[in-house]
Amino acid sequence: MKKIVLFLTIAISGSCFPQSQFEQFINYVNSLGDSLAKANAIDSFMNMARQQGIPFIEDSTANFIYLGTPNSVSVPGDFNSWSTNSHYMTNLDQTNFWYISEVFEMNARLDYKFVLNGITWILDPENPNTVLGGFGPNSELAMPEYVQPWEIAYNPNINHGTLEITSIFSSLLNGTYQLKIYLPPDYSANSAVSYPAVYFQDGFEYLDIASAKNVLDNLLDSNKIEPLIGVFVKPNNRNIEYGGDLRDEYQLFFIEELVPFIDSTYNTIAESSNRLVMGPSLGGNISALISYNNPDVFANCGIHSGALWVNNNEALNLIINGPKKDIKWSSIWGSYEGTIRTDMRLLRDELITKGYELDWLELPEGHSWGLWRATIDRILEYFFPSSATGIEDNNTEQEESFILEQNYPNPFNSSTIINYSIPVSSFVTLKIYDLLGNEITSIVSEKKTMGSHKVGFDAGEFPSGIYFYKIVAGDFVQVNKMILLK
Repeated sequence: MKKIVLFLTIAISGSCFPQSQFEQFINYVNSLGDSLAKANAIDSFMNMARQQGIPFIEDSTANFIYLGTPNSVSVPGDFNSWSTNSHYMTNLDQTNFWYISEVFEMNARLDYKFVLNGITWILDPENPNTVLGGFGPNSELAMPEYVQPWEIAYNPNINHGTLEITSIFSSLLNGTYQLKIYLPPDYSANSAVSYPAVYFQDGFEYLDIASAKNVLDNLLDSNKIEPLIGVFVKPNNRNIEYGGDLRDEYQLFFIEELVPFIDSTYNTIAESSNRLVMGPSLGGNISALISYNNPDVFANCGIHSGALWVNNNEALNLIINGPKKDIKWSSIWGSYEGTIRTDMRLLRDELITKGYELDWLELPEGHSWGLWRATIDRILEYFFPSSATGIEDNNTEQEESFILEQNYPNPFNSSTIINYSIPVSSFVTLKIYDLLGNEITSIVSEKKTMGSHKVGFDAGEFPSGIYFYKIVAGDFVQVNKMILLK
């Protein structure tokens, strides 16, 4: 501990410029004359850095660190398209200390690994935080304002739905497809109650990597969504079926074989407005094709980072150039996704121009299950929000108090949702203020009935920063803070 204090005192007091703590440390080590002194300084810094967490983050800068004696260390990740030939670390002379500093958005979340000597891929030994991906775990960089998704964690204290394992043979594709069916708590095949259905492409990955069952259980328990049935479909050859030569047959399999099988086996609401098809990457591509070509079966489509570039942008061109259809859309992608980001922005703009109902979100993340697992809730809440007119025929008890909930997501990029509840019918105002207390817009100003209400706030015209939202309902007044990050 004395070494830590000594090092920090020397480094900080010796700085004449407004350098970061990490920069001061690098300059201090470089100023030392022998390898033993350098090693002692590194030990002192590492003891302190490990307590704070590595990568060592200062404001918007993430300092990646590796200790070892390879010839080279590079840092491939979401932020550089997983290139092993860029973002090389610097080795401090006469030490085993390697580093590279990168600037990210304050709410960024990214996957990365280290590559030693250009060939050996490893997780960051100093970072215990990992996230599962399609090719195994990656190290996770979460910047200070990133909010970890609470809904993916298993909660032993709530009611849980069940998963049934079954299969269906497709004569169209001449193959058997494995299915896992999520049934909400208290589901009974003998009940007259029917449910909406969500069809997941790459379904087993949504369950195994993205913890979709935990998401469904937690959202239902917290009354975020209405009870629904989840149909998790495992492809036999996703590249061919989602974007290759069998994509047409795979669409027909969903429409002519899978949906009739599910509707005849489970208590589903057999209406297009109560069916959602969704998927990530190529799964988003086939979801878009299925919905656009068959809106009478799937009137809702969710796209996680859609790989819409396949077949010369077939799905994208079809939606942009074709007639508007009766479909609601939800699209979520990362700003570090290159051409996928470009395509998703184009899709967003064209959907808005055509007058579609659309919820969209771009986050400072990459093409990964880390992004998709944390935003399943947004897609489900958009299409199937919980309401007093939901499928369960229960009497809604009167709220006991006024409630203004924290907006979600928060921080947010352009659009967010605010929930509030009032115990009696009241005239409600909900206004947005900037950091200086100036009113910038009013999003509610009318009489509202007792119960829970939801309102959206689109901040597309406002700059990034801290904002406040204030509710006034009768004698009830409350102010909450929210963060806009573009």
